[in-house]
Order: sequence, then C-alpha cells, then structure tokens
Amino acid sequence: MSRVLLFAVVLFSAAAMAAQEAKPLNPALVESKWHAHWITCPDAPQKDVGIFYFRKELTFAMAPEHFWVHVSADNRFLLHVNGQYAGEGPARGDLFHWRFETIDLAPMLKPGKNVLAATVWNFGTRAPIAQMTNRTGFLLQGDTSAEEVANTDASWQVKQEKGRGLAATNGVAGYYAAGPGETVDGRMVTWDWDAPAVSDTAAWHAAEAIGEAATREAQDADNNWELVQDQLPAMEHRPTMAGRIVRMNGVSGIISNPQGVLEIPANTHATLLFDNQVLQSAYPELTVSGGRDAEIRLTYAEALYDAKGEKGNRNEIEGRHIEGVSDIFISDGTDQRAFQPLWWRTWRYLQVDVTTKSAPLKLEKLDGWFNAYPFVERASITGDIPDLKKLWDTGWRTARLCAHETYMDAPYWEQLQYVGDTRIQALISYAVSGDSRLGKQAITNIQSSIIPEGLTQSRYPSRLPQFIPPFSLLWVDMLHDYWMYVNDEALVRETLPRTRGVIDWYALHLRDDGLMGRVKWWEFGDWTSGYQGGDPPQEADGGSTFLTAQFIEALRDAAELEQEYGSKERAAVYRKTIEKSSAALNRLNWDAEQGVYADTPAKKSYSQQANVLAVWQDVAPRAEQKAILQRVLASQEGRETQAHGKAVPPMSAMSYYFRFYLARALEHAGMADLYVSQLKPWYDMLKLGLSTWAEQPEPTRSDCHAWSAHPNYDLLTVVAGIHPGAPGFSQVRIEPHLGALHEIEASMPHGDGNIATAYRRNAKEWVATITLPGELSGKLVWNGQEYQLHPGKQEISLPIGN
Repeated sequence: MSRVLLFAVVLFSAAAMAAQEAKPLNPALVESKWHAHWITCPDAPQKDVGIFYFRKELTFAMAPEHFWVHVSADNRFLLHVNGQYAGEGPARGDLFHWRFETIDLAPMLKPGKNVLAATVWNFGTRAPIAQMTNRTGFLLQGDTSAEEVANTDASWQVKQEKGRGLAATNGVAGYYAAGPGETVDGRMVTWDWDAPAVSDTAAWHAAEAIGEAATREAQDADNNWELVQDQLPAMEHRPTMAGRIVRMNGVSGIISNPQGVLEIPANTHATLLFDNQVLQSAYPELTVSGGRDAEIRLTYAEALYDAKGEKGNRNEIEGRHIEGVSDIFISDGTDQRAFQPLWWRTWRYLQVDVTTKSAPLKLEKLDGWFNAYPFVERASITGDIPDLKKLWDTGWRTARLCAHETYMDAPYWEQLQYVGDTRIQALISYAVSGDSRLGKQAITNIQSSIIPEGLTQSRYPSRLPQFIPPFSLLWVDMLHDYWMYVNDEALVRETLPRTRGVIDWYALHLRDDGLMGRVKWWEFGDWTSGYQGGDPPQEADGGSTFLTAQFIEALRDAAELEQEYGSKERAAVYRKTIEKSSAALNRLNWDAEQGVYADTPAKKSYSQQANVLAVWQDVAPRAEQKAILQRVLASQEGRETQAHGKAVPPMSAMSYYFRFYLARALEHAGMADLYVSQLKPWYDMLKLGLSTWAEQPEPTRSDCHAWSAHPNYDLLTVVAGIHPGAPGFSQVRIEPHLGALHEIEASMPHGDGNIATAYRRNAKEWVATITLPGELSGKLVWNGQEYQLHPGKQEISLPIGN
C-alpha cells in the first residue's frame, strides 16, 4: 500500500494548499441527519482488531471542477481515488466530538469510470491510548446533492483484509501508550484494493449500513459518533531519508549493484542498521523484490542501548544494540512490493533484519515520508550565544515531532496530549510559527474532557481516563496564554465559563487558613528526587507551597479573564483568595531563618520549584524575590551561600520541564540577564548526541519530549524580550535581557507581519533597532525606563548597565 502517489499529490502549490484548507460544509448537514450511512463489514469483528477495504465505482461524463466530500472512520481511514492518495484521518477526538475530514476529490477524478477506495482499520484494545473508539465504521458524505452519488451505503463494496495484523508485543520496556507494531503477510494481502478492477471479486460483498450519520447539532443521531468538522490543515508529508547504513551483520554474501539495491542470498539472515543522524517521525517505506517467504523486520528506536541497558552517547554504535517497536513484512516474491505501516513511526535508528528462505531477496530501497503538523518556522534568532543554532534547531525539531493532529508529550512513547506539556508547546507554536490552530484545538479538546466535578482530565483525547488536578489549573492558564497571543475573543468567551468548575473545585479544597488541602488523584508537580512520584511534599492535611502557588497562578489568570468577559464579582473573589493564600504562605511556609519557602508549614523539606512559583506569582515580597532566586540558583549549582548567617538548605532540583517556570521567575524578578547561563542542561544534552530534547536527565525514557523545548520560546521572549503587550497581541512589549551578550537579532511572527529586533553593543551603549509591522505599536522597556514604539523601523540608544 504505497504512499508514493499520495505524496506526489500532496506536494502541490501554495494556492492549491489554500484551496484545500477552505473547507465547505453545507448548512443542511448541520441541521439534520446526513443521507450517507455509516457502513461496516458484515460478519466481521466490530470492536476487535480488523482491517478492511471499502470501494465504490463512479462514472462521470466529464470531470467535475470540485467534488467536496466529508469523510470519517473508526478508528481511521486512508482514502484513495483512482489509485492516488486523497486524504486520511480523522483527527483524533472523542465520541461527542468525532471529527470528519473535508476533501475535494476533483483533482483525482476523470471522465469515465472512477474508483473510490478506502482502507479502514480498528486496532481494538491494542489501539493507542489516545485513540477513542466506538466500533468499526466508515463514512463518506457528499457536501451537496451533486456529490451525494458518492455517499456511503450498501452500494459500497467491502472486504476484510486477512493479510494484515498486529505484532504480538510492543517490544519496549517502560510505560508505552502509542500504537502497536504491525505484521503484513504479502502472500495474503489484497494488493489491488484500489485498482480499477479487483482480482478476487468473490471476496468482496455489499457493505452493511449501521445508521445515518449526523453532526452534534442534529437531532436523534442513529449512532454514537457526534460529528464535528476538523478545522486543522492536512499534516505535512514530504520525502525523507530513512538513514544511512552504519552497520551490517551476516551480509558476506550480499551483492550491491550500482543503483544501491542489496541482494540477500537464499537461506540467509542479515541485519542492516540505519542511522538518520536526527530523530524523525515518518511513514517508513520499504520496497523489495523477489524473496518469497522472506521475513523482514523493521525495528525503530530513538537510541541504541549498551549491555547495561543504558543509552549513553547517542552517536555511539559500537557494542550497542537496538530495542523498540517493530513491524514485520513477509514477501510474496513479486517485484517492487512497497510496504508501509498504517501509522507513522519515530526513529533515529532503524534496523532491518532479513531472513530469507529458498529465494534471494532484493532490498530495492528504504526511505520515508515525514509526518507532522505543518508548522512553518517564521521566527528567528541569531547572536553571540554559544551554539545558538544547534540549540534553536534542536528545540524546533523537538516541538515539530511532538505536534501532529494533537500536541504530543512524546512521539515515540505515548503520543498523548498532556496539559502540562501542551501549555508550553502552544506557546512555542504561537511565538515561532504564529499558527494558533493546534493550540485552539488543544484548548477545546481538553475542555471536552471535563467531568461533573469540574476538573479536566490530564490528557485528552484518551480512552484511559487520568486525572492530574494541577493540570486543570494549567488549562486555565492555557486559555489566558491564548487570549494574549491570539485575536479570538469568541473562543475565550465561550470557554471562560468552563474554567469556573476548575476554580470552584479547587476552592473547596482550600484549608481555612488559605493553604491548599489534600486533593484527589495525582498531584503531579515535577519529576525530581524530592517529589515522590512527581507529587510535591504535603502534610496529612495538605499545606503544599507548590500546589497553593499554582492555584494562585490560575486564580490570577482567571481573574483577568473574568474582569474582561465574565463576572466582575468572581474576579473580586479570586483576587481576595489570592491575598489570603499568599498571606498564608508567608505566615506559615516562609522560613525566615533559611531565607526561602519550605514545602509545607512543618519546614522539613525545600524545593526549587516551590520558591520559583512563589517569586513568579508575587507571593514573595518584591524586596525578597532576587535573594530567593539567588538561593535557588546556588542550590541547583551545588554551591553554598549564606542567608542570614546560615547556608541555604538542600532543595529538590528542577527538571527540564520546570525550568520553563524558572525563566518566568527570573524575568519577573529582574534577573533575566542570567538566563543564558541557565542553559547548561541543554548543552549537556547536545554533548550526549541528542538531536531532540529529552524528557529528563539521564537515564531518560524519552529522547524527545516537548516540555523540554521551551528555550526556543525563552530566547524570543526572555532574551530578545518580545511579548504581547495587550490581549490579542494588539500591542507589543519589548523588554530584552542581554546580559553579557554583544549582539543579537530576533524576529517573531505577528498577524501583520514579523516583529524584528536587533541589538548591537558598542563601547558606550546598546543600539536597538526595532521594526514593527502594519499598525502595531507598543513600548520598549529597558532598565525600568519605557520608550514608545511606533509602526515601522526605529533606532533607540540604550545605556549600558543598571
């Protein structure tokens, strides 16, 4: 099932792409049931693993100018028209927000007979945790009466695929939530499922209709799929290399011709290891000829492992082996057979194990097709920060690989949209690409997970419920972030009332003294040695500095939104709660002797995280904030410093993730000139050969974790200083923190164009050159002084030093 043709179609002009993104929807389809039916394969599993082909022939006197259809499936579909790729999906959601893709089939249609064909699969209980499901089904609805000739009903033919299935195990150790490996027996596969004519006509029969389709707004749907139109663009697909061969075993008899085709003799086992140099997410495509009955196993890994099971330097190969998700393909002996799994894979290293039987096998080629959300990198930064390009490119690669139809914490291990990760990912997207569509989808998806108690789930979509109440607070903060960066008042107004359930739930758990009491489920704060299982330390009745300060952040953001769009009375209550909880932290959890906040009133433990939040949220008095952060920084560097004559106590250290909040605190306290010196953990990862940022310090499970990519955002906002100055980015506030640098240039996308900044230091002063697009205005803040900025280019002299 090659995607070669599919990508020839996808790589069209920008004008064609824009046309594809203009998604019509006939109002009649919103207001009533659809004429198309969901269809399935009769006498086949409906909730268990199953892979099916659906097809229908259409005849046109002449090719139509447009032929818009709405397509969906459970779990997923791959749609071909006349053997060419037309689309795939649907983007993940839940049953009450089941997405359909809107596709114009006209570019693939021709006069005469046309074949619409779809592969539909349901991975049953082996499906990714992010995949919600009802039962196997396929749907195609024409947008208007002109296209309804294509509607799914019993006129469609269906066949169950017996040659494809799932691997017995995932092949990985540790928590794994992504999709399974696949097995494909080429001797049994229906290779002509999308051809003009099928060879085994007796195996095809009429599809079974299982109820009319309907959108969420329609009345009395016949099934559990409440349809909504997917508003995201098609995922990016482009050719990519699988890697270069860096190791071959058992290959003494292999013959390589000038075209690079490897011929593996009969009755041979051979292993080829490919290194792509950098991590990528892609559909691998393996093309082989001959070698009937040969088994070919493709194993994908972020890194190789040594004999102790450790990764070490990711560039090292000697003495290391691969472990990971695998796909298996059995050759049918035909020439130019192309194998691809149904879902994309993530790898830096890809190992191909070939076991031939009585016939030699030719490995014609192994390449891939990159797959990710089509973000365009519009921001940039250059300057005299060491290895700045490597830092930037590695961070952007991390962000890209963790963004598909949803944001994902990790493209290899989980592929789940966690709120804590997603908040950071969305900010990176706004700042680097200016594309807010995936961020909007994340806010609405997480909103869809709200339970009667008022909390969101920690990750969504997810067929396995999980609750991290602090992530519900971060979802409130996400809405505030969106409000500041995106001119979309309608979404903010629509979502704001749902934030009240989160705030009210937390308010019920406040102790009488204003500190946060114990809450249910998983109270994750950070991965650190002092936070057992990720939970901040608490006493029997709570009292956590971390959790109280995090609640204060959500109250502060929610109060601003309520003041603008909601209840001013609520905003006042929120502000009073902030005052009470802040006073409680200063009265009960502040350790004057140590000069920092303790984790709880008992003052038995201390953490960098709690103190970072206390500074950022103004719990700490302004006069104390710099001293607190100096102690935090001394603690993380293992240095001793004195506070009122005593050494700073040991503190639980921040992870890569939580250093995002350290950057905010440094900026808030007027210490952001130190930011560049805080990049050592990322430089250390570069020394280990990582091409994306890891989940946590060694030993780490995930080599690509989006929450560690925030330096891209920090460099633009903290160092170059570019921030929204008002909601909807209607104004700009530029407050650079240049420290020991001598020059830096940065730009950030804005709705009217790019905001461009350049700073040059000479012997006497800094010279700032600021260019604002369109009618954007704002201010430049430098050492407490404000300079008004106007649209266009301006040059401002800034004094050196404080």
